[in-house]
Amino acid sequence: MATFSAVTRQHVLQAIAEYDERGGEAFLGVYGFEASPELQLVHEGRRYDSTAILGVAHRFATGRLATSDEFHGDLPAVAAVLRRRGFDVTGPAVAVAGPAPVPRRVAAGRTTTPRTTTPRPAAARPARRSTEERPPAICPTCFTVLPATGVCDTCG
Repeated sequence: MATFSAVTRQHVLQAIAEYDERGGEAFLGVYGFEASPELQLVHEGRRYDSTAILGVAHRFATGRLATSDEFHGDLPAVAAVLRRRGFDVTGPAVAVAGPAPVPRRVAAGRTTTPRTTTPRPAAARPARRSTEERPPAICPTCFTVLPATGVCDTCG
């Protein structure tokens, strides 16, 4: 699957605008996508083919179209990317259970699956203090930023 870290909300909005301009059938045809009604992106009351929109948004972000072959039927991942960009995604592929429990090693090399329990509250961590950003030191004579030595390179 292609990486979508470069795709922003603006790229998805550009793809939606092109979808609206061309029409659904023409948009899918131009970019070589087949209609996939099982996962729909919903924006301002209209429904869009989520894989086609994400593939074209990838093109706007990177210059390379992410084809339907690159999605490998991973519709939950497509939905997750679009949700992280602030979009609503509907369809049966969205209702995915949480990840499968990871086997845990116990003594003598046997594995067991962890029991599902209610999570414990996290231990209170001390709050991290943010460092205050100081404005850079300025030379009073020539008004340039002073180097770390504190002595102006121009004025001396």
